[in-house]
Amino acid sequence: MTSATSQPRAFWKGHGTQNDFIIVDDPGALLPLEPATVAALCDRQRGIGADGLLRVARAGTLVDAGVLTGLGEGIAADDLFMDYRNADGSIAEMCGNGVRVFAHYCRVAGLVDTDEFVVGSRAGARPVRIHSISDTDADVSVAMGPARRGVTSSATIDGRVYRGLAVDLGNPHLACVVPGLTHGELGAIDFSGGVQFDAGVFPEGVNVELLTEPVDDGAALIASMRVIERGVGETRSCGTGLVASASALLASVGRDEGLLRITVPGGRVEVAIADGGRSSTLRGPSRLVARGELFDGALR
Repeated sequence: MTSATSQPRAFWKGHGTQNDFIIVDDPGALLPLEPATVAALCDRQRGIGADGLLRVARAGTLVDAGVLTGLGEGIAADDLFMDYRNADGSIAEMCGNGVRVFAHYCRVAGLVDTDEFVVGSRAGARPVRIHSISDTDADVSVAMGPARRGVTSSATIDGRVYRGLAVDLGNPHLACVVPGLTHGELGAIDFSGGVQFDAGVFPEGVNVELLTEPVDDGAALIASMRVIERGVGETRSCGTGLVASASALLASVGRDEGLLRITVPGGRVEVAIADGGRSSTLRGPSRLVARGELFDGALR
């Protein structure tokens, strides 16, 4: 244990549509975020409890500390970098809800002095815009990059096989639009047994989304979604999963771009896909709910 972790370490807690995160500001990139440590902190019985952990540090500092092997495309050394860890301690490339919460925290904590800035991630640079903000609540949009459609595949949940479309958001997704599925029926599916998928298609695991068929209200396509995230299990929301789902919903009606409003158990967000799928924007809420201190023993 280094001397940098011998004193209590401040943390914040926040969520985006109830996809919740522990936020730790680590300007020197000194915290030993071993998988077991992260898993313990994210555990809802023996830790703080969260779907993941967001370490806040400058990209260049993380490179110097050996956390990153280099700066990704579009990321400057001075950009704030979202070093994201799943609840099981594994590293994930990207988290759309996490970026909104990360941006909200950075603005409230005074790490940036503008409402538009770049957040670095392992999936590349993610420009953010804060539309409104208070100490506890914010409305944030994130440029999520291209939604790259891939092959069709299948997943088994609760004994039923669902066909879906692979979509790459910097992390892998299988978004399954289920014909005839109602919102109520979607909510009744038992996700407790996890998901089985084709490891040949998704060798590093996959996030799986189930979706109702889209309804066009004249302004946007409307649908509902549930998700099982790799390394976590079912969550109340998943930002990259929402964008992947938006792409799959558009594909199901023969379109490459459009505006979608998708309801998840944690709320509703808006996704805009443009340029034939080459750009996407996720807009939704962020809420900061608490701050406190991690004691030295919690980091062992």
